[in-house]
Amino acid sequence: MTVNGVQRVDRVITRGDFTLDGQSFTVDNNVWLVGDDRTVIIIDAAHDPAVIEAAVDGRKVSLIVATHGHNDHINAAAELSDRVRAPIALHPDDMELWSQIYPERPADQSLRDGQAIPIAGGTLRVLHTPGHSPGGVCLFGELGGDPVLFSGDTLFRGGPGATGRSFSDFPTILSSIRGKLLTLPSETIVHTGHGDDTTIGEEAVDYDDWVRRGH
Repeated sequence: MTVNGVQRVDRVITRGDFTLDGQSFTVDNNVWLVGDDRTVIIIDAAHDPAVIEAAVDGRKVSLIVATHGHNDHINAAAELSDRVRAPIALHPDDMELWSQIYPERPADQSLRDGQAIPIAGGTLRVLHTPGHSPGGVCLFGELGGDPVLFSGDTLFRGGPGATGRSFSDFPTILSSIRGKLLTLPSETIVHTGHGDDTTIGEEAVDYDDWVRRGH
């Protein structure tokens, strides 16, 4: 997507395995490239560093952001970091998950709630949204004047990210969504970690149903 001919949001879909608690599932991941024709940040380096690097297309990568530490969102991060010479940022509450994949290579930077990440023509603000994992984050900003959220696995079309596995908690993710996401403008476009886009307004109408559902 090109916004005002300058800012760009590019989606790359990669496929690989999500593994946790002794189970493994084949999943398609959305990898988001946010920037312009010269510089870009990468959100969630999943599965295939070569495919992601090809989408970068020679641009300078200023940062690789992990929305959380599950393997399917970080398993291309280290190699991609070496290829494009960019640091990796992760919320410290997900370092235990990170270390399962990279026991000898820590993330380069720690994300914090409220932090502003520079992008071409603006910034994205870090929202700490635990629940799917302890250090899960979303990134919110305006692109071309339109509010946009990169939600990782916190919010999808149809509801919250999965809980019920290690490091996750359903009441916590509901609290994160209510306090950090449903307060955003209803027209906010939500670019998710898997699957199709949605909007805050579309998802907000079902919040009470999620609460009744339990998990």
